[in-house]
Amino acid sequence: MIAALIVIFVVGYLFIAGEHILSVNKASIAIIMCGLLWAIYAVCTHDPGISLEMVEALGDTCEIVVFLIGAMTIVELIDRYGGFRFIVDNIKASNKRGLMWMLAFIAFFLSAILDNMTTTIIMVMMLRKLLYDQKERWLFACVIVLSANAGGAWSPIGDITTIMLWMKNNVTSVNLIINLLLPSIVSVIVPLLMASTMIKAEPVVAVVDPGYRQGYDLYVNNRRLSLLILICGVAGLLFVPVFKALTHLAPYIGILLSLGILWVVTEIVVKKHHLDGKMDGRISGIIHHIDMDTIIFFLGILMAVAALGQAGILASLASWLNITFHNPYIINGIIGILSSIVDNVPLVAACMDMYPVMDAAMIASSPDPAYSEFFKQDGLFWHLLTFCAGVGGSMLIIGSAAGVVAMGIEKIPFGWYCKRISLLALSGYLAGMAFIWLETFFIGIG
Repeated sequence: MIAALIVIFVVGYLFIAGEHILSVNKASIAIIMCGLLWAIYAVCTHDPGISLEMVEALGDTCEIVVFLIGAMTIVELIDRYGGFRFIVDNIKASNKRGLMWMLAFIAFFLSAILDNMTTTIIMVMMLRKLLYDQKERWLFACVIVLSANAGGAWSPIGDITTIMLWMKNNVTSVNLIINLLLPSIVSVIVPLLMASTMIKAEPVVAVVDPGYRQGYDLYVNNRRLSLLILICGVAGLLFVPVFKALTHLAPYIGILLSLGILWVVTEIVVKKHHLDGKMDGRISGIIHHIDMDTIIFFLGILMAVAALGQAGILASLASWLNITFHNPYIINGIIGILSSIVDNVPLVAACMDMYPVMDAAMIASSPDPAYSEFFKQDGLFWHLLTFCAGVGGSMLIIGSAAGVVAMGIEKIPFGWYCKRISLLALSGYLAGMAFIWLETFFIGIG
C-alpha cells in the first residue's frame, strides 16, 4: 500500500510540474490524485473510522479554501473598480535601473498585502506600459517574481503557505514579521544588485497604451470611487490579522466578515452611482470571475497530502530527516530547493503533518529538548519553513504560482530563466538563510 501511495503521489506531481508542457490543468490531476490516494488507503486498511478522518481533513482544508475564496474575491473587486491603477499611474523613474528597483520593492510590499500571484499579474501587465523590448520585460518580470515571492514570505496573508501556517497557529503575525522581514529584504536585494548589471541605465520611454479595459472604465470616469474601493478592499484584507488576534477565531471568519461588509458597500455604490448598466460592479457577479481552478487545485492537493499523513508516510519521512540531518537549516534548505521543482503548498502541508507544534510539556518530555524547541509556536523551524518554501520557489520559473503566471503572460522560456535568473534566485535564497542564522545566534531572534 505504502509503495502504491508514494508512486501515485510522485507521478501526479510530475504531471502537475509539467502542466505547461502537457496542457493538462493541474487542478484535474490534483483531484484525481486525491481520490486515488484515499481510495487505496480505504481499500487496503479497512479502517472503520476513515469517514471521520476524511471529514476532519476536509474541515482543515476547507478553512484554507474558504479564506482563499474571500481574499481572491476582494482582490478581483479592487481590480474591477480600477483601484490598482492608482499604483500603476504613480510609478516614476529616471532610468531603467531605478525603475527595476522601484518595481521590485512595490511588488515586495504589495504581495505582503495581496498575494504573490495577484501582485505578479498586476505588475507584469503593467510592464507593457513601461517597456518596449521583450527581453527587457522578461528580466523585469523575473525580478518581480523574485520580489513577490519574497514579499509573501514575511506576511501572514502574503502567500498560501504563510496563510496555512498562520491559520494553524504554527506562527503568529507579529513574530512572523519581526523574524522574516529583514531576511526577505536581503533575499531581494542580493539578486537585484546582480540583475541591475544586466540592464543599461537608459531613460524610461513611456509606451502608448490603449487602456486596461474596453467599454466603461470607472477609473477614468469616477476616480474617487475607484480610490474608495481600493481603500476599503485593502482595509478589509489588513483587518483579518487584527480580527484573529482580538477574537482568536480562525482567519476565514475575518475574511468573510470583510467580504460581507464590502458586499454591502458595493451594493450601495452600484445603486447610488447607477453602475448596473455600465459595469458588473456587484460582488455577486465578480465572484464568478475568481480563479476556481486554483481553488480546486488547493482542495485536491491538500486532501492528497492528508491521505499520506493518515497512512503514516509523512511521520516516517519526518523521522528519517530528523535522524539523518537533525538540523532545521538543512531540513528546510532541502524543502526550499524542492519547492522550486514541485508546488510549495503540499510541501508545507506535509511538514505541518510531519512535525507537530511542540508545547512546554512535549518539549520537557522529549529526548532532545533543545532540538524540540525549534518546533514550538514561532520556533526557528516554522520561520525557516515559511521563508524557504516561499523564496525557494523562485529558483525555477515553474516553482511558484507567480513564476508560472509571469511565464504565461510574457512567454518566458524555461531555459532562459534557468540560464539568467536561477543563480540570482539561489544567491538571494542563501543570503536570506544566512541572515536568519545571524539573527538567531547573534541577535537572539527566532
